[in-house]
Amino acid sequence: MSVVRRALPEDAEEVLRLRQIMIDSLFASDPSVAWHGDSLPTLRARLGEPDGEFTAFVVDHPERPGALACLVAGTIDYRIGKAAEPQGMVGFVFSVATDPDARRRGYARACMTTLLEWFRERGARRVQLTASPEAEPLYVSLGFRPKPDPLLELAL
Repeated sequence: MSVVRRALPEDAEEVLRLRQIMIDSLFASDPSVAWHGDSLPTLRARLGEPDGEFTAFVVDHPERPGALACLVAGTIDYRIGKAAEPQGMVGFVFSVATDPDARRRGYARACMTTLLEWFRERGARRVQLTASPEAEPLYVSLGFRPKPDPLLELAL
């Protein structure tokens, strides 16, 4: 069984490495990692906030000391409540990545299960994510269901 733990500030570089793996696999975007240096201070600070609205869970790589095998990260947002969710707490999973040489070992499932429990403990009764076709079976097996989304986005 894999040991899932909360990511720490000293994991920030590895968290970014795994996030880049996810980005590269999903998006036809700039493959540059130059942004990592600008992102590290904020990520380290956020990983050091144990009671914040952001968290990341990881599994250490079993064959590469100091490396991470898997990452999941998420946030909790407040939205004005409604009948089904009077507290208005909504979880959002925005990064799930497994090192290519550590896949098919149950790490993502273990990390996701831990993140879902973290959401429950903080009052989130709904969790959203965007899934790649390859990852969708995992999320469906955890209870996620496809939902039509009229999402619009504006880049400022």
